Formats: sequence, C-alpha cells, structure tokens
Amino acid sequence: RKFRLPEDGAIWVDRNGRVEALHVPQYSPAGRAGLRTGDVLLRINGYKIVTATEVTKVLLGAGAWQKADYLVVRDGFEVPIKVTLAEHTPPTALYYQYLVALAYLAIGLFVFFRRGSAERATHFYILCLASFILSAFHYTGKLNNFDKVVYWGNVAAGVFAPTIFVHFCLSFPVARNWIKRAWGIALVYLPAVALLALYAGAASGVLRTAIPLIELRWLLDRVWVLFLTVMYLAGVVVLSVRYRAWNDDAIVRQQLKWLRNGAVAGILPFATLYALPYAVGIVENPFVDVAVLSLPLVPLTWAWAIVRYRLMDVDVIFQQGYVHTLATLSVLAVFYGLIFSLGKFEDLSSSAMILLILIATFIFQPIRNWIQEQLDRYVFYKESYDYRLTLIEFARELGSETDLQKMLSAAAERIRSTLSLERVAFFLAPEDRGGPFQLEMISGAKERLPQDLDLSFLPATLGKPYLFFERTRGSLDAIIQNWPASARQTIAALDLTYYIPCVVRGRTIAYLGASRNVKGEFLTSDDLELLQTISGYLAIAIENARLYRSLQRKVEEYERLKEFSENIVESINVGILAADFEDRVESWNSRMEELTGISREQALGRRLDELFPPVLCRQFEAPRGQTGIHHIYKLTIPAGGGQGSDNGHNGDGSGLVVFPREVTCNIAIAPLVSKDQEQIGRLIIFDDITERAELERQLIQADKLTSIGLLAAGVAHEVNTPLTVISTYAQMLARQMPGDDQKSVLLDKIARQTFRASEIVNSLLNFSRTSTTEFEDVDLNRVVRETVSLIEHQLSKAGIRVEVECDDSLSPVRGNAGKLQQVFLNLFLNARDAMEGGGTLRVKTWAEEGAAKVSVSDTGQGIAPDLMPRIYDPFFTTKPARKGTGLGLAVTYGIVKEHGGSISVESRPGAGTCFRLEFPLARKPVNA
Repeated sequence: RKFRLPEDGAIWVDRNGRVEALHVPQYSPAGRAGLRTGDVLLRINGYKIVTATEVTKVLLGAGAWQKADYLVVRDGFEVPIKVTLAEHTPPTALYYQYLVALAYLAIGLFVFFRRGSAERATHFYILCLASFILSAFHYTGKLNNFDKVVYWGNVAAGVFAPTIFVHFCLSFPVARNWIKRAWGIALVYLPAVALLALYAGAASGVLRTAIPLIELRWLLDRVWVLFLTVMYLAGVVVLSVRYRAWNDDAIVRQQLKWLRNGAVAGILPFATLYALPYAVGIVENPFVDVAVLSLPLVPLTWAWAIVRYRLMDVDVIFQQGYVHTLATLSVLAVFYGLIFSLGKFEDLSSSAMILLILIATFIFQPIRNWIQEQLDRYVFYKESYDYRLTLIEFARELGSETDLQKMLSAAAERIRSTLSLERVAFFLAPEDRGGPFQLEMISGAKERLPQDLDLSFLPATLGKPYLFFERTRGSLDAIIQNWPASARQTIAALDLTYYIPCVVRGRTIAYLGASRNVKGEFLTSDDLELLQTISGYLAIAIENARLYRSLQRKVEEYERLKEFSENIVESINVGILAADFEDRVESWNSRMEELTGISREQALGRRLDELFPPVLCRQFEAPRGQTGIHHIYKLTIPAGGGQGSDNGHNGDGSGLVVFPREVTCNIAIAPLVSKDQEQIGRLIIFDDITERAELERQLIQADKLTSIGLLAAGVAHEVNTPLTVISTYAQMLARQMPGDDQKSVLLDKIARQTFRASEIVNSLLNFSRTSTTEFEDVDLNRVVRETVSLIEHQLSKAGIRVEVECDDSLSPVRGNAGKLQQVFLNLFLNARDAMEGGGTLRVKTWAEEGAAKVSVSDTGQGIAPDLMPRIYDPFFTTKPARKGTGLGLAVTYGIVKEHGGSISVESRPGAGTCFRLEFPLARKPVNA
C-alpha cells in the first residue's frame, strides 16, 4: 500500500509557549483555507496542540485529502478554519536530483574501476559517492528508523561532500606538503565536523537555545546551504590558482580547467538562484526548479577531466555529418512543434502548410550555422577555434607590449599555433630608414641559417599585397631565376612561401614571413586575408615598440644625468635646498638632513615657514625680489631653532624639530634658474662653519694668551727685582727697630704685600714659560686623588662634600704630574669659591674613544652666559678683591693645551658648572 504523507503547507514553530504559523504559502492548503502567518494554533480536530511536532502527528492521523478543523487565535479572537489536507508530493526537481545522483555514482564507479591508476582517482570516487548520497538521500516522512538513516546520511554528505571537493582541489594533481600532514587535513575538515556537531547537538537536545527546534533546524539548513556554496566556490578559487601556476603539463592544465569550469557552471547558477536567496531567508523562490538544471555539468566535466578531458575520439570526417544531422532534427522539431501548437495536422490549410515549410526552409541555415559554431567551439576545435576568432583581437593588443622581442615572439607563436604554420619570421627595416631589411627573428626554423643573408628581394615599397614563392628550393620560380645567387640562396635557406609587408603611415617598416602549414599545403585565401589584417596591427606595434625603446633610452639618459647631478649635490659638504616661488621645498640633500634633523621625506613639499623658525624665515625674506646672491655670514642658530620656536619646534607647531645642536652657518640665497635662464625658485645654501668658528676662536684665544704671556714675562722680570729690594730693606728695617711695635707692623705689612706681589709675578712667569717640560706616563686617577687630599681639609671646612668616581681601568697619559696637579688644583679651588654656602664637588674619570676624560662639576652659582667667552683670559676674575688674580684658568688652559688635550665648560646660572677635560692616552710601545 502506498504511503501518503498529508500536509497543510504551513510551517509551524514553537514561540512563547504557543504554536505559531511561521510561514503560510499562498497556494498551499492552509493558505487557500484562510490561515495566515502569525496565527496561533490551538486545536486540530479537537486535539489540543501544545508543541509544533504534534501537528505532524495529528495530520498523520487525519490522513491525506481529508478535512481538518483548525482552531486558531488571530488578533485576540478564536477563529475556526476548515483545511483540506493535501498529499505531500516531491517536487519535480527532486527526480532531477536523482538523475544527477546516478550520474555521480556511474562516473565514480567508472573512474574507480576503469581509471583507478589515474591521479587522485580514489579520492575522486569518494567525492562522487558523497555527492551521490547528497543528491539521492531524501527521507519519506514516515519518521521511522529508515528515515533517520536517510536523513543523517544526507546531512553528513551535505557537510562532507563540499569539504572533500576542497580537499580534492588542494590535492590534484599533486598535493602540497601541508595538506599531506594530519594538521592540514584536520584544518580542512574542521568546519564540516563543527557543522555536523551542531546538527547532532540540536537533534539530541544537548544544544539548548531559546530558538524553537524547527526554527533552529531551518537556521542550520540555511547555514549549511551557505557553507556548501562557499566551499565549492573556494574549490573553484583553488583550481583557478593552480591552473595559472601549473606549467609542467598541458594535459594537467586542461584537467584543472575543466574541473574549474564544471564547478563554476554547475554551482554558480545553483548559488545565485537558490542557495543565496535561501540563506538570507527567502522561502518562496520560483527559481528553485531551474537552479538544479546546471548540476549535471559538475559530474560530467569532472569525468571529462579525470579521464584526460576526453570521453571518446571524434573523427573529423563525421563533423559535417553531425552538424547537418543536428540541424535537420532541430528544424523538424520546430516544424512539428508549430503543427501541433496550431491544431490537428489534417485541419491545416494548404497556405498554412506552405508557410510552415517556408519557415523551416529559412531557419535551417541559421540553425546549422549556430550548431556549427557551437560544435567547432566546444567539440571539434576548442582552444584553436578561440585562437582563430581572437587572433585579430590579439593583434590589436600587441601595441600594449613595449618589448620588441617579446612582442614578436608572442605574435610568431600565436600565428603558428592558430594557422598550424611550420615557420614564421619577421624582417625589420633599420630605424634610421636606410639600408636593406634585416632578419629580426624566426620561429620554427630547424636548420641554422647562414650569417650573410641577402634580403635585397624585399623592396621598400611593394606594389602588391604580398610576395609569393611557390617553390623556394629545387626548381625555382621563373620570377627569381634571374635574381642574384645570394638572394636565391637566402630564399631557399629561409624556406618561407609568403612575405607580407607591414605598412604604417605609407611606409613599409617590416615584413611578415610565413611558410606553408604543417601538412605542406598552401594557405587559403581566408588565412592570407587574416595575415594581411594582422600585418597592419604588427606594423603599429613595431612602430610603438621602437618609439618606446627610443623614449626609454632617453629616459635612461635623463635618469643617469639626474643621478649624476644628485650625486654632485649629495657629495657637496654644504646643505642645499631648492624652493619654488611659493617657498615649497623641491630639493633637500643629505647634508640638510644632518644639519636640521629633518628627513628629505618630511621636508619635500613643505613651505619654508613650516620647517624653519621665524627668525630664520625673516632672513630668507630679506633678499626676496633682489637680484644676485645674498650672503648671511656667521649666523648662529641655537639648538631647536632659536627665537620663535617652542621647545625646539618650529613656529607653526607642525612638530618638526630643527637644528638639534647649535650651529654657526654662512647662508647664501641665490635665484634658481632653468636652462632657459628663467627664474623658477630660490636656492638656499647652508655652510656649517661651527667647527671653523670654534677653531678661529681658539686661535684668537691662543694668540691673545701668547701676547699676554710675552708681556707678562717682561713685566715679571722687570717687577721682580724692585720687589726683592723692597722686601729685603723692609726686613732689615724690622730687625733694626725691635722695640717699635707701630713701625714693625707697618714693615710687616710691607713684607706681606711684597710677598703677595712676588706670588703674582711667579704666576705670570709660570703662565708665560715656554720652555719644554719632561713628560712621562702619568696615572691620572692618582693625580686626581692626591690633589683632592691636599685641599680636603679646606673643602670640608667650607661645607663641601666631595664625590670622586675614578675608572680603575683607565690607561696612563703622557704628561707632567706637577702641572696636571696644578690644573686640578685650580679647578677645585674655583669650585670651592663658587660654593660659598657649601655644596657638592663631583670628579669623574673614564676612557672613551682612545682618550682619557675627566669631568669636574660643582653645584655653585654658575657662570653667566655673557662671561663664558672671557673665563680663560688672564687677569679676568669674578671673585671679590684680594681673593683671586685671574690667572688660574688661563694657566690651566695653557697646561691642558701643552698636554695635547682640550677643555670645555658647561654652566647655567644657579645650576652649577661642569668642566670637561680630555687627554690622549699614552701609546704602548710595539715590540719589534
């Protein structure tokens, strides 16, 4: 007995503790009876409905084609509705899917048993088997154990078939290394396993959500449809990538192409017409049946590919027979279709019959041509047919290729493959339009050509469409028998039958040479017409390639000149920037980067007032409008840019730090002119003379000290003698008046003052002394510690804490220990005098860059900036009267220079002073 599954056509779901109509199709039994979406179901035939699953049970009890009494709640009112139940009939598309399933199974079994040795044949069979289950397994609705097996088989095949397809695409023809490993396979199959787990969890009740079970099932089905579509499209992408990358085997490329094309042709309509609308929630879709029509293309093209893209050999002899047979059958189908659509055959009038015969006669040739084109394109010629149709388009696109050799090679190969020619050659005229044509390239030549080819038979202007040589060897054409032997030998060596001129703007710039086809036959008139058309495009392409090559040479020459000019600018040890009339930077060399701290990328395109502080921009504006070169000498720019800047940033707040250190520059501002002597901007040159200015200052200081030293030496010698006399007589008078205390006090003051004057004279002598001093290896740490110990009592008494940090690994220096001790003693005493209220004296020694360095810093009152240039001047002092001679730092400076060292100072008022000394390390003797 046939099982009849009753249905009302509505989708019932559990929602808010009630059974509600989620969707009621218009032409379903429920829709025709008046049920609406949103109705709440209370009873069917008196049975109380609590859950949506009870609807199916009650309908099974009622039976198909029976009337059922529904009681629903609509807008708060109970509404009774009589529904005539219908029998669930499978859609037509389901039977079509069964055919697709049988195709999958047959192809899989054929490949497995007949082509089992082919690449990935077993994998392909499993894929076909899963696709068969997906297309064929549909449960009956009896809800028995058989239905459960069918349902879960369909679910499993639904999630694993697309996954197996992706795995197959990644593995065919050769699997990549990562897909061979366990983690790679797990990565591919993990989404399918997760989706199947969701199905199992929802069905078993393990996965509990607020969504009703039917809605959850519907949601999972939508997710599955989207998953299936995405996985198949992902396989298409993988096949496309592998097809483009695979160059080892043309057959494999064809297999990959047909696998890809079949998947696209089968899945894309299915995804567009059914999968995507269903995934977004569109239930009523009139294109559902149409969506499955393309599915057979998938197994057919897969089988085509797996058996080396050919199911049977088709003899060329029967091609025309196939075309005429199919055309005749098509016309007969149209003829009889029209007859039956108009009525019975015997009822037709003679005029109607004549009209039908005329229609059949007129449509035969168009139908035949269309079938011929389709068979030529997809069965007989395939790729070569497309090549022939697209050869003109290919020739048009040759102009986009700028490499002459690549363009000619591509053209030769395309022409040979399309027309089945043995050889193709190109002969080009010289670019200077003088001299004979020259062989540029030949494709397909089996013998080596002689070097001295005589191409004088190719004229600069040909009065006919092409040159034709029926016989190139043996018995020559009569037309060439009188030609020079060298020309005849060249024609025989080239063995080309046709020479077609390539003309552009009335000038022949090349010849296209073509041989007979591979069968030894002459070309047809259609072939020659095609070659003549191509020759015109080739002429344009050759002309373009030559123009591009000439332009490229000029560009390369320009680039060389530009690079040469930039190298000159970069090699100059001055900062150079070029700015246009709007003061936007056009050029910025590396020296400017070092000088300002702004990179070229940051500077280019910015205005000068965005890069430099206002004080400098005003200097740039001063010479605007003037002719000639404007100079700014010895402009000192403090670190950060000076006036108008904020914490080292430029005035407009753009955040570009300028001049990370204080520099002294000579600036030259000159007009920037073109080769036509037109001013196009300004050229600003920064010459960093900081070191030169410092050397000049030191030279002036040294010269000053030398002059003062010579003067001091003369004064000291002249003053020393009367001081000695005064001191001697004062002491003698003091001894002669032992009882006169008043006079003794005066004489004692005289003696002390002469002694003080003598000390000053001795200091002057030490300062001016130019005699050589014996140098030896000196431990600088020891000198520092001994000097600190000499005045440690004085420093402690003044409330000064001493911190000494000596580098024990410091190598010795060449010098005089006594003089170095005098240097540190002067610095320590100056530090003591600067810290009248106490403080900290820090002394540190270390080695750096092959030199010994010492820093002496205090926490005293510091030195005013305007006094810094004078601190080494003799007799200059800021100490109160009778507390200093002003010679300490001058002597210190001289001793440091005598030792080949340097001394520098940093000081801020109220923040203390730090002297830094540097002495060269003693060189160790090298054993011979």
